[in-house]
Amino acid sequence: MAASSRPPSRKNARPRTRASTPTRKAASGARQARPRASSPRSKTLPKAAAGSRSKAGSSFRWGRLLAWSAAAGIWLVLLLGLVVAWYARDLPSVSRIAELTRQPSLQIVDADGGRIAAYGELYGEALFVADLPPHVPQAVLAIEDRRFYSHPGIDPIGLLRAAVVNWRAGRVVQGGSTISQQLAKNIFLTSERTMDRKIRELLLAFWLEYKLSKDQVLSLYLNRVYFGAGTYGVDAAAKRYFGKPARELELYEAAMLAGLLRAPSRYNPAQNPDLAHSRAVRVLEAMVEAGYISEEEALIAAEERTTPNDLPRGRGRYFADWAAGQVEGLIGPLDRDLVAHTTLDRRLQQIAEEEVRRMLEGPGAEQGVTQAAVVVLSPDGAVRALVGGGNYAESQFNRAAQALRQPGSAFKPFVYLTAIEAGAAPDSRRYDGPITVALPRGQWQPRNYGDRFYGEVTLREAFARSLNSVAVTLLQEQGASAVIERAQRLGISARLEPLPSLALGTSEVTLLEMTAAYAAFANGGYGVWPYGVRSLSTPSGEIVYRREGQGLGRVISPSAHAAMLDLLQASVSWGTSRAADPGRPAGGKTGTTQESRDAWFIGFTAELVVGVWMGNDDGSRMQQVTGGTLPARLWNRIVTRALEGQPVQPLPVQAPVPRPAPEQRQALAEDDAGFLDRLIQNIAGGGTSSASGSGSSSGDAALRRMQEQRHNRNLYGGP
Repeated sequence: MAASSRPPSRKNARPRTRASTPTRKAASGARQARPRASSPRSKTLPKAAAGSRSKAGSSFRWGRLLAWSAAAGIWLVLLLGLVVAWYARDLPSVSRIAELTRQPSLQIVDADGGRIAAYGELYGEALFVADLPPHVPQAVLAIEDRRFYSHPGIDPIGLLRAAVVNWRAGRVVQGGSTISQQLAKNIFLTSERTMDRKIRELLLAFWLEYKLSKDQVLSLYLNRVYFGAGTYGVDAAAKRYFGKPARELELYEAAMLAGLLRAPSRYNPAQNPDLAHSRAVRVLEAMVEAGYISEEEALIAAEERTTPNDLPRGRGRYFADWAAGQVEGLIGPLDRDLVAHTTLDRRLQQIAEEEVRRMLEGPGAEQGVTQAAVVVLSPDGAVRALVGGGNYAESQFNRAAQALRQPGSAFKPFVYLTAIEAGAAPDSRRYDGPITVALPRGQWQPRNYGDRFYGEVTLREAFARSLNSVAVTLLQEQGASAVIERAQRLGISARLEPLPSLALGTSEVTLLEMTAAYAAFANGGYGVWPYGVRSLSTPSGEIVYRREGQGLGRVISPSAHAAMLDLLQASVSWGTSRAADPGRPAGGKTGTTQESRDAWFIGFTAELVVGVWMGNDDGSRMQQVTGGTLPARLWNRIVTRALEGQPVQPLPVQAPVPRPAPEQRQALAEDDAGFLDRLIQNIAGGGTSSASGSGSSSGDAALRRMQEQRHNRNLYGGP
């Protein structure tokens, strides 16, 4: 604006701004070169007045700056208040801390009390800081939050220090979260890395500090923080790693537990003992820096180095998963912490896992075998070892208890038992030759391995040679329904199709139920239910379940049992199962399905009943693998190692085992493999034994779906 049109009075005259700035005319390029006399008015303006105006303008500008800053500060406070109000509207109440629930825990322990696995959340006794040795909370504070007792829940100094350390390292090597922040996250929030979660964490940390004392916050943290191996809280961790309550922890033990907090898996003393020790030493150094202990105390503690308890390294996990699945069926839904005392023999489990791995990595890999399963039972049905696959970490699908596979000739004992109970005997004779079976959609002519027939043979010889035509003849004589009834009586629960091919094991079953059914041959004729849980107790020792009962009772008469022992021993002594012969009384039977897609051997001694299956999840064929080759050899290795050094025990009824004539021994068939390859063309698609899937955790669901689909197929194929 120009100066006022009315000139100021001389009394109140003030210099005008235009006097100290170029005029509009002077600013024009055309007239700038023409000199012009100054106006009289401009000549009368004193220099002192111009300086006063400059100072006044500067003060005005600072005033405006302060005003704008104050306004911005007010708006910032208001905005921050709105943000806090927005996030605080649905924050959980701190009073809920004592009311928070958790999933009940289930610990699976072996026959000797050693822990195999844990499910749920394991907590120990809730302890206050004053209940613990001073070095326990000190170790945690030294390495996690040294300024805990001096900050209000958030530590700006700690955040700045962490930022500098991380910047220098070029990566995140140090966190700035306080114990209060960690407690807020552990109790109320998730581990997602979002700004929303972080803001809520900060607010809850302030709120915890406002509502609780420092000792209360620290106590809650020590009782809730995760220490790895499924343990929450310092007391549970002390018992898990050192077999003692937290009240009794030594200095080094406290340092090792504190060291676990940053990365429980990485610093797990069972998996990485040297790394865990190095971390414990770093905690001791931090305690020295914080003034909690002396250098001498730290050195002595590091040199004494307590060895933690041996933690499970995945051994027995297939068994643990199966046993855990049994608990709800025994007592209903889990509503409290329990310990399942099982039948697992850690030594037998180790033997079974080692031999499976050796077989798959050696001969199995050479002959196209990618998976195997093993079940080891006591004759009373107690599961002593269980291997559900080659690698639990890669696939948790349990091929011993969940996979439905065709057993091949391993099903024949049920056919022969039916015939024997109907009056047949091991020396009874049948004709082994081409036979034709009428079917609704054509005819079927079962053939023997190698397309060879032996004419008139005893049932003993037919069983030992695994002759298919004789098995089918016996099923026709007795009826498929009678055979199914015998199988179910011995514990087979899978659906069995009443087809002529049932005699050759085309209906799918699990290895676990087949092995349990064979237990009746090993124990004198008594049926069993396979079981893994002997009792259930609370962590304090209160028994809430104890197994009682004797299984299925007698399912085979003494005379029929003696006759079946005759047949089963003949198979191991000089028949298709002779590769399994352990050098002590034993019986068993091989099984091989179409194109060597499945290979079985199930056998027993007086002490153990062991079932072996080998195959591929995708149902692909193996290379010249039959039940009498790799499975029988694997069975032999497991049983021989398991019974090494033990006295030879007779079977419950020692049956005589007639030996074949020399000319007969020369002509013995190696196995019954490939029998379905010789089905006549009008019975094509007799149902493969594949359990579809990739063999990985992601393919387990596909395995189960494909198995359900196969349940809907019959001998003729198709959906």
